[in-house]
Amino acid sequence: MAENSYDCIVIGSGPGGYVAAIRAAQLGKKTAVVERDKLGGRCLNYACIPAKAVLRSADLLAEIREAGEYGLNVSGVEVDFAGVMARREKVVTTLTSGVGVLLKKNKIDVIDGDGSLTADGGVRVGDQTYSAPTVILATGSTPRTIPGVQFGKRIIGTEQAWALGELPARLAVVGAGASGAEIASGYARLGSQVRLMEALDRVLPTEDADVSRLVERGFKRQGVGVHTGDPIADVKSSEKSVTFSHGEDSGLEVDYLVIAAGRGADVDGLGLAEAGVELDDRGLVKVDGALRTSRAGVYAIGDLVAGPALAHKASDEGIIAAEDSAGRQTHPISYVDIPRATFCTPNVGSFGLTEEQAREQGYDVVVGKVPYGAVGGGIVYGDRTGMVKLVGESKYGELLGGHIVGTRATELIQELVNVRLLEGGYAEVGRIIHGHPTLSEAVMEAGRAADGWLIHG
Repeated sequence: MAENSYDCIVIGSGPGGYVAAIRAAQLGKKTAVVERDKLGGRCLNYACIPAKAVLRSADLLAEIREAGEYGLNVSGVEVDFAGVMARREKVVTTLTSGVGVLLKKNKIDVIDGDGSLTADGGVRVGDQTYSAPTVILATGSTPRTIPGVQFGKRIIGTEQAWALGELPARLAVVGAGASGAEIASGYARLGSQVRLMEALDRVLPTEDADVSRLVERGFKRQGVGVHTGDPIADVKSSEKSVTFSHGEDSGLEVDYLVIAAGRGADVDGLGLAEAGVELDDRGLVKVDGALRTSRAGVYAIGDLVAGPALAHKASDEGIIAAEDSAGRQTHPISYVDIPRATFCTPNVGSFGLTEEQAREQGYDVVVGKVPYGAVGGGIVYGDRTGMVKLVGESKYGELLGGHIVGTRATELIQELVNVRLLEGGYAEVGRIIHGHPTLSEAVMEAGRAADGWLIHG
């Protein structure tokens, strides 16, 4: 049963909130989590995890369809979309129930309801007020729409896109960032006719330009209609379909229109102004390197604050906030060096600066670029079109960024993140012995390429 007084109260139980709560409890704090919906937050229940569960089904289907290239004849393969969604729900339930077990194991109370700050620094939930010297805000984000378009009927956000009751015959996705790219790639491989639209000039516009080019080629092979450089217009939604215009095409009709145009901090109803918590000009909560807000004892993490809106970033910030509140020494996160992962096909893993960003910042840039097909692993695993690209600078051999597109890119990128963290450079990447035959050898060869002595390629 919840008490009225705690050492730490965390508002929100997503990957940032529940991790912060557990770390606070490990440090001896009597801790509670306030959650208005389901444990695990949006990431586990509606976004990251459901997306990856459905994408895994699409991945497996694609592998089965390509089995003939490996001497395996498979016939009669059908998509049981209800079964795909049932597995999705099983994955979600397994992980969210695990969060509940972890909170119970660490003797953390769960308070159901909407949490908000009071003027004196307490936390109000319904008609009950709780006190704590430390409050960590971890409420995540909400979807943004685009000018002139409102969610409703068949116009949906990314969370709804991963919870459809039936496989749509025709799907349009607005926004070709990570979320939109995953939706387009997943549903196209499951059998939907997909149109992916991006107002900027390329898909995955925040990734390195070479990555964007390879991803677009991969999408087109999957049957995704990729359209960049124009916004949509004349959007009208009915009970059964959505019509719109895009570029030179008018009167387009789809079963669902998915808006994947970004998200905003979920600060409404938190009582920030009442408690004296300041926002910046982007509507994010102002924090320092230890995630402290302008109100003493109140921290904010995850999508509420600056930096990439990534679950693993939120988790690390939760740990920093909990440790700082306990008097532990912490360090600010280098946000540019956080690994980024997009689970479309082809996979994309990246960190640090793109080649263009490095040049804009005045570095004497060196690039090491190697296709997967240059190493044995790429041939064995049937992915010769993947690529590893390292961005470095010549003066000190510093590794400024890493960009991988292709099979298992989301796993391979971690090595480069670790090298950067340990103050290694591209020369060290090229000298580290890698197992053979593996895809990771392409990472090694990219290091060698940047250092001027590529062996395979």
